[in-house]
Amino acid sequence: MSDTERTTDWPPHGHEVRSWQQRVAQGPREARRLREVTVSLPPKIRDLTFTADRPLAAMANASAGDLSNLDLVHGRTLAALNHMLLRTEAVASSKIENLEADLTDYGRAVIGVRANATGVAVASATAAIGRMITDTDTHRRIRPEALLTAHQELFRRNPDEQERAGKFRTVQNWISGSDYAPIGALYVPPPPGTVAEYLEDLFAFANRTDLPAVVQAAIVHAQFESIHPFVDGNGRIGRALIHSVLRHRRTTRHLTAPIASALVGHRQRYFDALEDYRNGTASTLIAMLSSATHLATAESWRAAENLQAIRARWQDSPVATAPGTPLYRLLDAVTEHPFVTVPAVVDLLGIDETTARESIDRLEGAAVLSRLSRTRRTPVWIARDVLDEIRDLDVRIHENGLQNPGQVERRSTNSA
Repeated sequence: MSDTERTTDWPPHGHEVRSWQQRVAQGPREARRLREVTVSLPPKIRDLTFTADRPLAAMANASAGDLSNLDLVHGRTLAALNHMLLRTEAVASSKIENLEADLTDYGRAVIGVRANATGVAVASATAAIGRMITDTDTHRRIRPEALLTAHQELFRRNPDEQERAGKFRTVQNWISGSDYAPIGALYVPPPPGTVAEYLEDLFAFANRTDLPAVVQAAIVHAQFESIHPFVDGNGRIGRALIHSVLRHRRTTRHLTAPIASALVGHRQRYFDALEDYRNGTASTLIAMLSSATHLATAESWRAAENLQAIRARWQDSPVATAPGTPLYRLLDAVTEHPFVTVPAVVDLLGIDETTARESIDRLEGAAVLSRLSRTRRTPVWIARDVLDEIRDLDVRIHENGLQNPGQVERRSTNSA
């Protein structure tokens, strides 16, 4: 569809030519000689309202209702489900940024045992999402401080990014193209001097309560990605912001649905939807997020049932024990925390080291736990049944795919 035929439902980004000069001359000659750059200027949105057509409104509202129902039924009583969903979301959100960690390395990083850099990055993403959601729960609003804390968590274990961790950018950034200058960039965000003003506007919109929750979450996410307020980590923090909006609106009170798992298999469509937003069409991303929420919710119901079946099977095994005993409590604990060490069990259950070792040994003998190889110095055990379900949940969401309803097919031909 041509530019003249495109239908807009949201104010498109403006553009402005700004002067440009490298701080340190480097790269090819064209990068060193660049003197101007065209930056994008997103609209101010604090008072805007999106009006969805009837099919899209029904789709967004239904997905929010389904998610709320899942949260109501399983959120309070099945803590293990939230741990599983949060991990699944963090792993998938990292995959969108081409950061893919083996679950074993991820588990090592989660419990602080030596792991590779990608495992640490994905574990840090998990902690960052959790911090943002907890802050929203605590303050009942979405705060810029929460973004900074989450960004600090995301990069505090990355030696190359520690200096910029937890800080909004003070330099011009861009997406794709040259590493040395915004030549051939797919998108150039607004200048650094405008970031504070744009974020103030964004948080005013994010804390409103008069918009459909999924619609609001989609627009907040797209606007955040357009502002691109950090030098790195914008994608992972921006997707965590989706969950902060859903928690602020009380669509969820306990659970974090793995929405990113439904997006990772459609990365280009997702990036195209963000580009549509910048061109003045918000409905593409709203529909995609609605569909992703619906799919993640449906498969999370199945995950809840599978977790309950795993726990029941363990209770029927030779390690069956009475409620309240250390062994029974450890069975509950490894449902929530499928990677454990002796010190971790001591802390989780408040028991002495000898009892912790004995309990782990019994669960290993019953094949509930398996000891990881290459962990001689600090032994690590995993609950393989739970990890298999985490993998299966991600695969199920990925294989089922997203709906692509006709009413929200892309209205532009630009790539992200």
